[in-house]
Amino acid sequence: MHFMEWQDRIPEDIRDLYEIHNYHHAAEVLATSYQQEFDEIMNALRNFRISEADLMAGGGNESTIPKKFSEMLRPLSWYETKIQGDLLIRKIVSGNGAGQTIAEELKIEKFLDGHKVDYVKNQVAFDLEWNSKDQTFDRDLYAFRAFHECRLIGAAVLVTRSEAMNTAFKRFGIMKKYGASTTWMGKLLYRLNAGRNGGCPVLVFGITPKVINGG
Repeated sequence: MHFMEWQDRIPEDIRDLYEIHNYHHAAEVLATSYQQEFDEIMNALRNFRISEADLMAGGGNESTIPKKFSEMLRPLSWYETKIQGDLLIRKIVSGNGAGQTIAEELKIEKFLDGHKVDYVKNQVAFDLEWNSKDQTFDRDLYAFRAFHECRLIGAAVLVTRSEAMNTAFKRFGIMKKYGASTTWMGKLLYRLNAGRNGGCPVLVFGITPKVINGG
């Protein structure tokens, strides 16, 4: 019997373009349980290309690069989504000698407040971090975790820069624009290895120079 490796769930052309990491069997979950959403993300990754002008432009995560994903995913109903919620706690005390059970309720308002993901469709979340401060990854992973624990998503996909992009930055003389403390793969993986995504399956794609037009 052939057991499919998780890499086999990813189309070969996508594997050639990106550095890929799989946490909590995200690739398997996405490919088997959320086929439509998975295919739409694969198509977006397949069609994603950047130019030298895109790299030279400023603006961090507000640059033209993240907008390319919006242009592909928004028409397919991938929308920015946030969650808010109150927490209702019941304290039940029994065995007080009189055979009584006493229940008290405590409500913590806005226990969850404003956890936001840029793209959510059905039960799949997707986010891109191109060139923000690396602490943004903490926000993203905590949001994925909150969505997952609330049973609103089954898995998430996160796209960022691979370290391999540094070769292109050096070639174009723009390395100083993309510092070590910004959002790139090296700043993401140790957070995932530390479990900051909780139990949420996360599939990670690192953008490489192969997506640069003419690169």
